[in-house]
Amino acid sequence: MRRRLPPWRTLGAGLLRVCAVWAVGTLTMLVLAAVLPDFRLQSADGDSATRIGITAAIGAGAFGLLGALVWPVLVRALLLVPAAVLGALVFFLNGSLLWLAINLTPYGRGSTDPTTAVVVAAVMSATSSATSTFLTVRDDGAYRRRLSRLAYRRRRREGPRRGPATPGVVFLQLDGVGHAVLRDAVDPPDGSEPLMPTVAAMCGSTHRLSRWRTDWSSQTGASQLGILHGSNEDVPAFRWYEKETGEVMVSNRPSSAVELQRRAVARTGDRGLLALDGASRGNLFSGGAAQVALVLSIAARRGKETRSRAGYFAYFSDPANATRTAVSFVAEVFREMAQATRSRLRRETPRVSRGGLYPFLRAFATVVERDVVVTAVLGDLLSGRTAVYADLVAYDEVAHHSGPRSRDARQVLRRLDRSIALISKVAERSPRPYRLVLLSDHGQSFGETFESAYGLTLEELVRAGCGLPVRRRARRTVSGSEARTAARTALHRPEEDGQEVPRKPPRSAGPVVLCSGNLGLVSFPDVPGRMTREQLGLRSPALLRALADHPGVGFVLVQSERHGPVVLGRGGSEHRLASGEVVGPSDPLAPFGPGAAAAVRRTAGFPHVADVMVNSAVDGSGAVHAFEEQIGSHGGLGGEQSEPFLLSPLTLSPPTEDGDELVGAERIHAVLRRWLSESAAYAGELWGATAAREPEKRAARPS
Repeated sequence: MRRRLPPWRTLGAGLLRVCAVWAVGTLTMLVLAAVLPDFRLQSADGDSATRIGITAAIGAGAFGLLGALVWPVLVRALLLVPAAVLGALVFFLNGSLLWLAINLTPYGRGSTDPTTAVVVAAVMSATSSATSTFLTVRDDGAYRRRLSRLAYRRRRREGPRRGPATPGVVFLQLDGVGHAVLRDAVDPPDGSEPLMPTVAAMCGSTHRLSRWRTDWSSQTGASQLGILHGSNEDVPAFRWYEKETGEVMVSNRPSSAVELQRRAVARTGDRGLLALDGASRGNLFSGGAAQVALVLSIAARRGKETRSRAGYFAYFSDPANATRTAVSFVAEVFREMAQATRSRLRRETPRVSRGGLYPFLRAFATVVERDVVVTAVLGDLLSGRTAVYADLVAYDEVAHHSGPRSRDARQVLRRLDRSIALISKVAERSPRPYRLVLLSDHGQSFGETFESAYGLTLEELVRAGCGLPVRRRARRTVSGSEARTAARTALHRPEEDGQEVPRKPPRSAGPVVLCSGNLGLVSFPDVPGRMTREQLGLRSPALLRALADHPGVGFVLVQSERHGPVVLGRGGSEHRLASGEVVGPSDPLAPFGPGAAAAVRRTAGFPHVADVMVNSAVDGSGAVHAFEEQIGSHGGLGGEQSEPFLLSPLTLSPPTEDGDELVGAERIHAVLRRWLSESAAYAGELWGATAAREPEKRAARPS
């Protein structure tokens, strides 16, 4: 057991740290006054070195004091300002505080113009932050005490917490990290040092690594809805068309996320995994948590406790954090530009466009969102929450554009490992014991895009098969990354039809073609209900064969009036899912593994499955062809996208009995609920009571 330091030593260490930071700030101010012509610490006639030093010390002290007292109030007042705008205001606010600090000096001899004040404030915040960080490394209790103050203020607002000191559970989702990618990161095939040393130390010693298999829709919307709310039924893809309303549902569109969560709660009769004293951070859905931050399904709410962007305050209330994140954001933008340029110069293939706003979206996902989510989790740990579920989307965003095993993506994994290490260390010092569970919602499959490989988009192929005029340039489907919508939400612009498929496509414009990674969906808005194979044969006799026989297409799902759901492949091959009968030269589902038939059969029964579902081909290496502009993709079947990981503590029961395969996000939800009940007896009683009522609720629901 770690020996507790006496109060006088704790106080002394704190005073020494304050003095050291103050001294560094004073020296920084003196150096800047010497090199910047518009920043002075003396009168025009000159002053003695002693007086200049005293002026610098007073100015640095006043700047630090104002930052500690005024900055949190300013950030709270500006909480309703879009997060990205708030980040831009960091420098201006810091400069204003510095200008005020200079004018508070008793000699009244310092002066600076507004532009120089911004520069000086940024440099002083950066040096003070670096000094504080260095000293914190030497004092392992300093960081905990700093975060404990934030947790204390939160507990004071919420009132005293009740309940036994039973273990809590932190579920940390590494978005898009497949099982094989994580395995190679902790145990490199070439025998080199692990890319993720913190996770490597967990594997085999304190944690067990398991693999699970997603549903056909291998994307965050379907997986996270099933994991957090216990049901992802009727989520056929990342985006799909619903004929009765004429609307396109998009998993990361706030209005769609609200509706999907409402449907799941109505279907299960339960609020979600995090209903008991839980916190949801950076997710698409809340999981029933009372404490939420950066959660898309509540992005439009404005309540004090449920405001989706409230997590920004916890991070930006510290000016050092704000400055460090702003500087890191800019550095990440230039890093992406340099990496994209290097990729072009080396003529790497496959390759997609990485210009426009993408460098800023990447920086938002890998810096801003990561920092805010991690800080929110640390606050939850020090507040003693029972269950926390957080999503880190950095790897997924980079892998889409650079590739799942690219050098760029590996660098992101290394940085994620440092975040995991920080969370693990703070968990050791939290008011209650915690069990850390790492998991992913899906993997990613590498491959050249469909358009790049074959010179046409899926929409162009569908229109040609229908005998319709092919547009000279079909509109590309915007990459469906979580970071893109999270950034728009932070800007108070969560939904924009101009950047996404229209919410209500015109019914007279022909078939609606939507893409979710390497999964395509074709719907005919003017035909009510699901079209059958026979109806399609009369309307567009060449369409199904044009799709099924294309070399870039692996299989096509369509409903038959005679045989039910049927999977079509090249050369006239068929797999009749209702009977399991295979007709023709080969089984079109064979290249996708033994679980493919069950996954496709389940999706075929969804009310909102498209008239035609198209899955790209997969080769022997697991490469697929995304119908979007992604060289690392997920959303359908094929390759590593369907094989995420689950890393669980040995103190919890194994995920499955007798080594059974974990299949589907709903199964993961059941496992996580079991672990929550094992971790906290009082939670187990609640989950048990809920489970006991579940058969009655299901029986009462209409079929």
